[in-house]
Amino acid sequence: MTFQSRKLKAIDFILSLKDEYLLNKIESVIKTQNNEYSNQELNPLTEEDLIERAKESNEDYLAGRFKSQEQLEKEAKNW
Repeated sequence: MTFQSRKLKAIDFILSLKDEYLLNKIESVIKTQNNEYSNQELNPLTEEDLIERAKESNEDYLAGRFKSQEQLEKEAKNW
């Protein structure tokens, strides 16, 4: 079963719920996950960091360590 089909199955399950206690538990888990994501601190990159990333990206490209748009689209179909 793919990740996408598992998500759809979970949505179907939630839509068919008749147990409010279970729905409250699911909502609690979702709120906890959302809080964890929103509490992650984002730090802007420095100019030096950006330049280093660009250099690494160029090296990866020249060494053939990249995927084409076609490869990415093919992979995305399996998400």
